[in-house]
Amino acid sequence: MPLPRPSPYDVLIIGGGVTGAAIARELSRYRLKIALLEKEEELAFGVSKSNSGIIHPGTQNPPDSLKGKLCVQGNILTRRLAKELGVDFREVGELIVIFKDDEMPELLKIKKEAEELGVPRLEIVDGKWLTINEPNLNKEALAALYAPTAGIISPYRLVYDLSENAQNNGVEIFLSHRVTGILRKTGTYEVQTDKIPFKSRFVINAAGLFADEVSRLVGGDDYTIKPRKGEEYLLDKKLENITRHLLFPLPSPTSKGILVIKTADGNPMIGPTAEDFDNKGDTATSDAGLNKVLENAQKLVPSISGRDIIAYFAGLRPVAGNDFIIRHLDKSPGFIDVAGIQSPGLTAAPAIALMVADLLKRNGLELKKKLFFKKHRRPSVHLFAIPFEKTRKLIKKDPAYGEIVCRCEMVSAKEVRDAIKRGAHTLDGIKFRTRAQAGRCHGGFCTTRVMKIMAEELKLKTTEITKRGKGSEIVKDSRDGK
Repeated sequence: MPLPRPSPYDVLIIGGGVTGAAIARELSRYRLKIALLEKEEELAFGVSKSNSGIIHPGTQNPPDSLKGKLCVQGNILTRRLAKELGVDFREVGELIVIFKDDEMPELLKIKKEAEELGVPRLEIVDGKWLTINEPNLNKEALAALYAPTAGIISPYRLVYDLSENAQNNGVEIFLSHRVTGILRKTGTYEVQTDKIPFKSRFVINAAGLFADEVSRLVGGDDYTIKPRKGEEYLLDKKLENITRHLLFPLPSPTSKGILVIKTADGNPMIGPTAEDFDNKGDTATSDAGLNKVLENAQKLVPSISGRDIIAYFAGLRPVAGNDFIIRHLDKSPGFIDVAGIQSPGLTAAPAIALMVADLLKRNGLELKKKLFFKKHRRPSVHLFAIPFEKTRKLIKKDPAYGEIVCRCEMVSAKEVRDAIKRGAHTLDGIKFRTRAQAGRCHGGFCTTRVMKIMAEELKLKTTEITKRGKGSEIVKDSRDGK
């Protein structure tokens, strides 16, 4: 049976990462018919899956840059979003650390530019302060710029919570729909996908690494996305408190440097590297990357060891010059580019959404607020994040909370089933929502247990369960001759 052809939309968003999800959620407060298209099997499987989860305060951005202004605004907006959506945001502060006297002028320059952007409560702290407040930091640290408004959040769960709330407010989400062409006909766009076509008055291009290719479909040929690979290494959760703040070195012209990162999930991370590549599919890690990350992380925290690393991955940042590209494409009326959204894109996402809404309004879209906008959602339960006494009460209400399927991360069968009900239908989708399979054993204990629940809930054969979509099946049927 052929798939139904959706009726025309007011706005169609291409890309289901944090930027697309934030735009969808913001626009869902208006009386609009909205669709979001994502080419992957699930949301957050593109650039957003490799985000370190830092909510930046606004330091290390030129004061006249769009990304700097949106970062400062986004830092404030993220706090409100976290309360409304039940997202696990925590303010931990950041330290940009120097080791030599001749580095102080650059540190003072960063402070001055950040203050011009409006970053609050900045302070230069000395070695004595660092010894007291960051005891595992290298004792040779001379001083640091302290930005207390930096925070951490789960980038995956932010995407899922934004998109779920957008859906509850009427946004339609289409997964595994790769855009193949865009035609403009009498004030309406027809967006071709590898499944069905869509019609929409306005199109928002938030396609991450592929935003340049989408823009070219309507004549936007004045920028190119260059992938910048960042390798990151996850440390054992037992080191959760090895630092109290996010630790940065002085930045380079292309990168904020190798960091020691607190995360919302507890496991510290070290990285990322910053290497420019041409291949938008190259997410391999390397021995050279590992050595570089470990060496530089140990300059900040000498006690970190290669033995502490439990997992590693690489992400690609969509670089399109030195700043974000957020614009109405005048040569193609009704088409908006949201491109080159690299760091601090996660922080800036809610501010980008407001800017996009304003661009739509200024270019002819009437924005009438709904009488009832559901801005709140019930927070998801994560046993690893709550006291044992609260867990005990949950088990009394529902024994499935007491059936632990992931011992490393303390994830229950109830959490896995809830994640499936919220839209997870791959193993990675379960992992990003619940952290099952994300511990030191890499799913050695829990994968088969998660697969059993998936088979029951989704009515799938074991051979139909995938890691991240078609072609990544976990179990093969020997009768297929494969």
